[in-house]
Amino acid sequence: MKPIELKYGAVTFSCQLPSARILQAKQLPDPPAAEYLIREALANPIDSLPLANILRPGERVAIVTSDMTRYSGSEIYLPILIAELNAIGIPDGDIEIIIALGIHRKQTEEEHRKILGSLYGRIAVYDHECDDPDELVDLGGTDSGISVQVNRRVVEADRVIVTGTVGFHYFAGFGGGRKGLVPGVASRETCMASHFAVFNPPEIGGKHPQAVTGVLEGNPVDRNLVQAARLVNPDFLLNTVLSPKKEILGVFCGDLVQAHLAGCEMVRELFQVTLDRRADLAVISCGGEPKDINFIQAQKALDYGCQAVKEGGTIILLAACRDGFGNETFFDWFRFQDLDEFEAALRENYQINGQTAHATLSKARRFRVILISEFSEEQTRKMGMEKADDLQSALDLVLPDLDKNAEIVVIPDGGMVLPVVEKKV
Repeated sequence: MKPIELKYGAVTFSCQLPSARILQAKQLPDPPAAEYLIREALANPIDSLPLANILRPGERVAIVTSDMTRYSGSEIYLPILIAELNAIGIPDGDIEIIIALGIHRKQTEEEHRKILGSLYGRIAVYDHECDDPDELVDLGGTDSGISVQVNRRVVEADRVIVTGTVGFHYFAGFGGGRKGLVPGVASRETCMASHFAVFNPPEIGGKHPQAVTGVLEGNPVDRNLVQAARLVNPDFLLNTVLSPKKEILGVFCGDLVQAHLAGCEMVRELFQVTLDRRADLAVISCGGEPKDINFIQAQKALDYGCQAVKEGGTIILLAACRDGFGNETFFDWFRFQDLDEFEAALRENYQINGQTAHATLSKARRFRVILISEFSEEQTRKMGMEKADDLQSALDLVLPDLDKNAEIVVIPDGGMVLPVVEKKV
């Protein structure tokens, strides 16, 4: 049997599990040239006029794009997009690129260089500042009472183009689309308020049943994000869908919502994998960097992958996390080890990182999770998991105690693939 290769940061581990089922994306087509896909999508936008019929010379244009934690193919599509603007009569000096950090850390010069590609040094680039009131503008409130403050450069531009990539998201349903604006270039307060809908009202308690991976209909978090993003009134969206190898498989341009929904449908068709029963053991790789650059990103693979595992089953998660937890406040939340107390604390002082920590601990209580990472044994234990130094060590902890007929699944691209158990009629 050919060894199974699993990415871990910038390296690869291999293992042999003859009885394992490998859960991966459906057979992906050989993608056309990325440049062709981008130009075709720009020329044929969804529910929108082409850019040439929207923009005018003399207008200032803000382009929002993702940071390094969410690779989108920006170094490929941004130069094509800028060329399109130049052809319309908008010079480089009237264009700004804003990195949608949300509440993430600022990007380094080298990271800016990677995001912008050949545009680096040519087009002005700015990191979003979620905590600087001078850099934010209040746009009013949503129907649900969320106060929306957004990056001043974005609001004061004559035209706004939002870019990014579409993929599954563990409580907003899907990433991309509206998330480029909220939380991408929103204030910390707006980020927190828009995501708080992940919880049911206090009299019910617990997490909202529709605030889950791959679900938009009835998802209160998605509803909040769309309403908040609409207040920005963006003019155009460009979203990619990527392969596990970071190839551009699809490009969707046009209306903020409709173009995003088309991208979501492609993601669902390619990366949702159906199972007829849950496994006893899942070996999950996030897919390497940037999917496991920090734990806040890596835990998405845990969220998706656990759906393939029986309650009380075992998960081995490969997540290097060379950039640590991803936020300095994330690990502090594990001072709460009782889940009810944890939820009560979040309702009192909601933070997105706290929600992510709560979700992590909840899964660690439901499953045996063995984490292969750069975290210490103490840090790993505080998150409710067991530490292993490498893949073989993790397998040695688990395989001797498994029944000979145990179901095993391996998910090489856990940050992209969503297992779904098909309910029998």
